[in-house]
Amino acid sequence: MVDRILVPFDESEQARTALEHALTTHPDAEVVVLNVIDLMEAGYSAPFDGGLPGYWEEWYEQEEQAAEDLLAQAQELADEYGVELETEVVVGRPSRSINEYADENDIDQILIGSHGRTGVSRILLGSVAEAVVRRAHCPVTVVR
Repeated sequence: MVDRILVPFDESEQARTALEHALTTHPDAEVVVLNVIDLMEAGYSAPFDGGLPGYWEEWYEQEEQAAEDLLAQAQELADEYGVELETEVVVGRPSRSINEYADENDIDQILIGSHGRTGVSRILLGSVAEAVVRRAHCPVTVVR
């Protein structure tokens, strides 16, 4: 029996689809929605003019607010199904953070959306869903 489901949630339509799937297929389970703030994203757009300390703080505050906004959207969707979500924001590499959260918080199943990348974009960008599947210690359902 699945008591606690983890749904990693970002701004993608696939994440929304995964959450809807969790809400409809496991109506009695506790659903935890997790947003991961990826510090590597800040590094790709960081200025090189010596203003890094201020940049990092401002970037993090924006990401934290964006995460809270996303989780509010997730709760709005869950409200349509009469479900109260547990929401969490963590900082780290997405696949590692998702699996660590699942391991440390008695998660029975991870339900994750996949972008369905193929070819070069999959090689260059990788697949968070694929990495979660490879390393998870609980069942993982990938939704497209």
